Amino acid sequence: MIETVTPLFPGLPGGPELLIVLLVLVLLFGANKIPKLARSTGQAMGEFKRGREEIEDELSELDEDEAEESTKTKTTTTTTESTE
Repeated sequence: MIETVTPLFPGLPGGPELLIVLLVLVLLFGANKIPKLARSTGQAMGEFKRGREEIEDELSELDEDEAEESTKTKTTTTTTESTE
């Protein structure tokens, strides 16, 4: 018995499907609102990217501070042991 496998995600929409999606967007939002939607989406993506970068910077600074503290602790421990 031969079983056929149907993929869950058949792929990206091609030419005809993309035209239908664009037509539906124009009908729903109107031709003059689509650039506004695209602009606001781009701004939101930019804000998200900036927020993500700020969090990554804070985490890397925190990691660097912890590394410096552990280095100072090791140096202090070594110095104390060598003087005894």
